Amino acid sequence: MNPSPALLNGKHVSRREILRTLGATAAFAAFPSLRAAAAAGKDSLATQFYKSLSEEQRTKIVLPRDHPQRGYVSNWWYICPEQRLHTFYSKDQQDLVKQIFESLHHPEHREKMNWQVQKDLMGKISNTPSVGFFGKPEDEDFEFIYTGHHVTRRCDAHTDKGRGFGGRPIFYGNFAKGFNESKDHEGNPFWYQGLVFNEFVQALDGKQQEKILVGREPRSERPERVIEKRKTDLPGLSGADLSKDQQAKLLETIRRMLVCFREDDVAATMKTITDKKLVERVFVSCYGGKYDVGADKVWDTWQIESPEFVWYFRGYPHIHGYFHLPV
Repeated sequence: MNPSPALLNGKHVSRREILRTLGATAAFAAFPSLRAAAAAGKDSLATQFYKSLSEEQRTKIVLPRDHPQRGYVSNWWYICPEQRLHTFYSKDQQDLVKQIFESLHHPEHREKMNWQVQKDLMGKISNTPSVGFFGKPEDEDFEFIYTGHHVTRRCDAHTDKGRGFGGRPIFYGNFAKGFNESKDHEGNPFWYQGLVFNEFVQALDGKQQEKILVGREPRSERPERVIEKRKTDLPGLSGADLSKDQQAKLLETIRRMLVCFREDDVAATMKTITDKKLVERVFVSCYGGKYDVGADKVWDTWQIESPEFVWYFRGYPHIHGYFHLPV
């Protein structure tokens, strides 16, 4: 005889607790009603979280769709600084937020992304992330946002299908073993992007490698400047000057560097880059001096930018990554 859906070991439990305890496959087999409920469910994880909020919670974390911080990004900030995950939400709500955050990343990278958030709390619960919404479910551009130290993620709150990071800036970063990282950035979950980028640089000819290395400072990290889309004075090597094979190599480099994020967001981003022929309009630059950690010419700091697109990867003294491409 199957156990009652409302009881497990003599204790009343919710559907969510059953799923968490048994795992989805076993739970659906034990309780057909759960399978039917799951099939019928149409709300995204973010919408489920929104619906779980009390009126008090909504007044604190649901912001206007045109809120000035909707386009903001920084290496360390909180969208709702007084409302943190560990104090303002129930355990079920915290679990939903974790599911949303994990869903924004490729399954093979979720453990590393969770580790990064925990590591960058620096042992202080006061550094716990903060989340919020821009707009409401009736708004077409209803957005969920997750912020904290070295983390800003966004998504369309209507759907669990990625549409390109909400079309607004995201941030990722980490110092894995110390504030000043070595040239190999040991343990940093984002250094793989630096290695992939350097594969592209090494495939360039000598004159192109000279042009991609620019003798000026990279972008300022001030929030109003770091994602500023320049129409002129773009430094480095122009994508228009690359051969067709090199343009294809750059496109594949961008795709490979994005693999830590969920596949739908990567696909939407790559479609935008391809449809708008951005590879032909970007400028790619990298930076020496203190920005070349270890002075080994394995470039730790680089930019890929066009009038529509900004990707700034800074590896000194540790990794900060800013990405903004409206899709």
